[in-house]
Amino acid sequence: MDNKPFISIDFVDFWPNLVKNDNYIYHLLNRVYTIEIAQDPDILFYSCFGKKHLQYKCLKIYYCGENRRPDFSGCDYALTYDLINNKRHFRWPLYAHHIDFENAWNKLTQLRTKEECKQIIASKKKFCCMVVSNASAKERISFFNELSEYKQVDSGGKYLNNIGGAITNKMDFIKDYKFVIAFENSSYPGYTTEKIIQPFIVNSIPIYWGNPKIDLDFNPKAFLNATKLKTSKLIDRIIQLDSDDDLAIEMLAESAFNNNEIPIYSREENVIEFLFNAIESRLIIKKVSEQALKKQLYFINLKSQSFKKKVSRIIHAL
Repeated sequence: MDNKPFISIDFVDFWPNLVKNDNYIYHLLNRVYTIEIAQDPDILFYSCFGKKHLQYKCLKIYYCGENRRPDFSGCDYALTYDLINNKRHFRWPLYAHHIDFENAWNKLTQLRTKEECKQIIASKKKFCCMVVSNASAKERISFFNELSEYKQVDSGGKYLNNIGGAITNKMDFIKDYKFVIAFENSSYPGYTTEKIIQPFIVNSIPIYWGNPKIDLDFNPKAFLNATKLKTSKLIDRIIQLDSDDDLAIEMLAESAFNNNEIPIYSREENVIEFLFNAIESRLIIKKVSEQALKKQLYFINLKSQSFKKKVSRIIHAL
């Protein structure tokens, strides 16, 4: 018998292909609660792709993996990439979801020996690649063009494709390359998507641009940071690593995370605890409010009955 407490939830304003009973948030909550998807829910999860959430009066929890900040005048709690200090907010960068999706937590914290790194570098037969569909990220496109003056950078996405057609599996494509261009679409402190994680998972060296505070999460010795280096110096460093396998092996031997520890906000148990506390605090308030309302209605009903009796006595006395 399932003894988990019951809650009703709904999802609105997410991306079109979200499956309400088969997504990351649903499965995390399902460890603690018995869940029903309902049109009039106890808890609403909403994102940044619409305005339907304005129609709801229940507990609202905002989730967004895009570079958009939470508006606490519209939500009770929020899960975003942001670095703000607010008890109603939990930092949950998009890269954490991708690690879970790829089942790569152990891989990313497993240190490699120099010999293992030497074998990995020897297996990387190709220089550098990127996979891009967004043509508006000028920093990424400019860097691609400048690095291509040194050697061809293979572009496997829909934009600037130079390999004969767009790829169907990004992870399978990038694994053959020593370097992977991992530029975000935009830059903001704390905003980190899956782009830096993907090269780490396939043992390639990320060339990252985006979050100016990326060093809070990831070991700066394990990747190339285009956010801090001028393009000319960055390309010089890439050429150096490309020409000297020993230097590339040293970088590959570094742990992806600082001190080889997964940041606390990336750990599922902490996300679940935040959601549980948020939901329970509101459900307790709701329960107290319902009890108070029942008590108030009870006394109103007693007064009403007393009033009816008085009226009845007056009528019978006539």
